[in-house]
Amino acid sequence: MIYTLTLNPALDYYMHPGELNIGGVNRSKGEEFAAGGKGLNVSSVLTRLGADNIALGFAAGFTGDILERLTKEQEIAAEFIRLDSGLTRINVKVRTDVVTEINGQGADIPDSALVALYDRLDRLCAGDMLILAGSIPNSLPRDIYEKIMSRLSEKKIRFAVDCTGELLLRTLKYRPFVIKPNHIELEETAGEKLCNKDDLIRAAERLQKLGARNVLVSMGEYGGMLYTEDGRAEFCPAPKGEVKNTVGAGDSMLAGFIAGAESGLSLSEALILGVSAGSAAAFSDALPEKENIYELYRKTAPHH
Repeated sequence: MIYTLTLNPALDYYMHPGELNIGGVNRSKGEEFAAGGKGLNVSSVLTRLGADNIALGFAAGFTGDILERLTKEQEIAAEFIRLDSGLTRINVKVRTDVVTEINGQGADIPDSALVALYDRLDRLCAGDMLILAGSIPNSLPRDIYEKIMSRLSEKKIRFAVDCTGELLLRTLKYRPFVIKPNHIELEETAGEKLCNKDDLIRAAERLQKLGARNVLVSMGEYGGMLYTEDGRAEFCPAPKGEVKNTVGAGDSMLAGFIAGAESGLSLSEALILGVSAGSAAAFSDALPEKENIYELYRKTAPHH
């Protein structure tokens, strides 16, 4: 089974004012809510691709009620640990010709809820995959991902990690199956500009030497790169299309890659499915649908 963990899920509240007048009154021409947070985005796309998964995380207050309702409507199998106080955060996405984001802070997570999370994670079995994605709430220890991976390290759980900076680097000693930095995050870990393919390969190779088995890099309009555990660097260009929305594109790429790898595709084909999912997300107003992903996959995969 694939599990995703979103420690700080959100209600994403999209507003469409047409233009944004800072300091003045703005009137939206339309709004919608979506279940948000990196792990939940991954779960949503995995579900659409037919990959069985369970989304884990915390929910609080009336916004947590709405979050649970939205995941049910999207047919995401979710198991939220309910918090006694606080609110699941709301992230406001203001869409004009660009997207302006204002992300909430989220509820404080007490020790009792963390114990409940550990108890749930302890029920994972050998062969399961746990996807750790996103930022750490202020109320949790900064090394929570390390603690989780250490706790499960003897159980032959496979890990996928999508976070940034030191948070990412500290997970590498647990040999995650795949990590997914974007181009900018890869530059941050390298401490330098990465100007060409050779630079990207060297930076990915360094992360692999620190413990990552496979390094999946999202590169926006340039597609993606996979540096495999046997030392191969593979590049997949992004298909052409009109970019409407980049929110969730990296999460969709990771979901596509995992869904492909888990369904028996080669890592090369899984990379293509990942880039297709990320591009399909960028070409739509929300997370991508299965048919849009596979339409791009058929155009991009060399055997079609």
